[in-house]
Amino acid sequence: MDILIASFAALLAGFVDSIVGGGGLVQVPALFILFPHFSVSQVIGTNRFASFVGTSVAGYQYARKVEVPWRVVCITASGTAVMSFLGATIASHLKAEVLKPLILFLMTAIAVYSFSNKTLGQYERVSVSVVRLQWYALLIGMAMGFYNGFVGPGTGSLLVFGFVSIMGYQFLRASAVAKVINVVADVASLAFFIWKGYVEFDIAFPMMACNVLGAYLGSRLAILRGNTFIRKVFLIVIFGLILRFGYDVWRLLS
Repeated sequence: MDILIASFAALLAGFVDSIVGGGGLVQVPALFILFPHFSVSQVIGTNRFASFVGTSVAGYQYARKVEVPWRVVCITASGTAVMSFLGATIASHLKAEVLKPLILFLMTAIAVYSFSNKTLGQYERVSVSVVRLQWYALLIGMAMGFYNGFVGPGTGSLLVFGFVSIMGYQFLRASAVAKVINVVADVASLAFFIWKGYVEFDIAFPMMACNVLGAYLGSRLAILRGNTFIRKVFLIVIFGLILRFGYDVWRLLS
């Protein structure tokens, strides 16, 4: 029964994550609740294994329908891969709680900025040179790669925000690019978790199958509904992240 519930959570996580990221908001808490005997590393490793194929499916769906700037993807992904493995390594020695107050502040600022700027991500607004765009891509990839390996939840949403707010992409293109990069980040950090034996495969495999189905349905819907729909889901996920990290900070301070 626990595996069935976890698989349903993975279905929902794959659906949400494929649109704008944030699937970890559903999948990670479900694993903590259903399997309280798991260590943090086991939860993160199992979650990562269960979601990376679904992310790949979503990325493939986007790449078929949306023009993906592959040079930007490659540059961002190279920074993401290195920093994601580094973040996962550091996370095994340090507690991510030390960063959570800062993350809460960051999420709140992103929510206020995105909500107040109604046209954010509705139109393409790339206004910098190709060289500067590539540097932006590398820095975004390195920052989000480290965050992905060290903390995890919300990486896809933060990638989307970075590409929309800093690079000027519309939400649909930003989601497409973020999905491809997420695959690289997940595989890089997943290599560490598999190497250390932190993945519970008997739970991860059925969750992975359900996550793939959710990712397929979510990415198809996002492509059909476009930027306005993705922006709404983005705001919902960001507010969910604020609640998540707000609760963690409250527990940390109480």
